[in-house]
Amino acid sequence: MEKYGRAGYTIIGILVAVACGFVIIGRSPKDSESATVVKEAAQVIIKNKGSDTMVNLAQAWAERYVDVTSTASVEVSGGGSGTGVAALINGTVDIANCSRQIKPKELEQATQNTGKVPQEFIVGYDALAVYVHHDTPLDKITIPQLAEIYGEDGKITKWSDLGIMHANCPSDEIIRISRQSNSGTYFYFREALLGKTRDFELGSLDLHGSKDVVEVIGRTPCAIGYSGMGYATSHVKMLEVATADDAPYYAPSLENVLAKTYPIARPLYMYSLGEPTGEVKAYLDWILSAEGQKIVEELGFVPLENN
Repeated sequence: MEKYGRAGYTIIGILVAVACGFVIIGRSPKDSESATVVKEAAQVIIKNKGSDTMVNLAQAWAERYVDVTSTASVEVSGGGSGTGVAALINGTVDIANCSRQIKPKELEQATQNTGKVPQEFIVGYDALAVYVHHDTPLDKITIPQLAEIYGEDGKITKWSDLGIMHANCPSDEIIRISRQSNSGTYFYFREALLGKTRDFELGSLDLHGSKDVVEVIGRTPCAIGYSGMGYATSHVKMLEVATADDAPYYAPSLENVLAKTYPIARPLYMYSLGEPTGEVKAYLDWILSAEGQKIVEELGFVPLENN
């Protein structure tokens, strides 16, 4: 045996280690680089999808959550509330964002497909503002007037029908800006104006995202549209809204939403796939905490009253 010498034993040891698949070359696992690799490999990915109204808020939560924990990260994508619910039904997301409440049929489908009952969480509130171009000589509007602008066979098609002369809109025609039909904002606004029996009039310009609505109105003096109040810019203005001609008008604001006086306000929902556990529960708990709700207010939405 002595014929191998120390060098021989070293070579044999290396060959045995290679055969067993556990050679460690370089620094020990305690080194910072190795520790980072181990941490990343163990990280849980929370998949979050849905409402375009909420996508900026959801992205802000995800980015800030990086500083809260190293054991989980959040992947966020939009596409609309309907897209988020569809992903929940298919079991491909952990959390769906919705600017409308999930429908009973959708709840049943998700439960049947996945064996898990989606759980509802209200994570904030949004005032759905009615926007016009900043040069439009109109400051307030009623729900019945909006119904006649957007509803089937509506009687208000021109700005002069609202009693104003719109110098920057020579055609006098009201250009209706709306959202695509897979949007929770679309469903909520339609029901708030028209109830459950009347539909929108065809011919509106239907856009994909909340931000898109405000940007188009800012470039289009003849336009009117609806979007979350958090998307306001200097190129547009938000109208005060009343429930009827003889009712008081209220602006979309944090105070008026909390006081329940602004008439087109709604909860913002997150739906987990089944009872949340582990990292998903920790993430939702953080969103509902004072820290998470502070981000809601920073993004122009209305935080929960108890925070």
